[in-house]
Amino acid sequence: MSEFNGKIKSIREWIVDHKLRTVGCLWLSGITGSIAYNWSRPTMKTSVKLIHARLHAQALTLTALVGAAAVEYYDQRTRVKPDPYPKFLPLDNDSRGN
Repeated sequence: MSEFNGKIKSIREWIVDHKLRTVGCLWLSGITGSIAYNWSRPTMKTSVKLIHARLHAQALTLTALVGAAAVEYYDQRTRVKPDPYPKFLPLDNDSRGN
């Protein structure tokens, strides 16, 4: 079970790191699948098939964008916040030559 959880965690981390690529792949697979499905329906015109494929892909893309936004929101809420003022320079008096 821990191997499965590790695999899910690694997939989730990849998706978090590559949100736009994930949305683009979902759009591409959505439009490809929709075109393939609509092409199997011979009673529709080609222009209607393409319009339906575009609409299905847009709906899938919007869903993926909302999902990516939810993941980003969740990560922002649960992530340990780094120090907003990192110590770039030491503050002791000896660092200035005194």
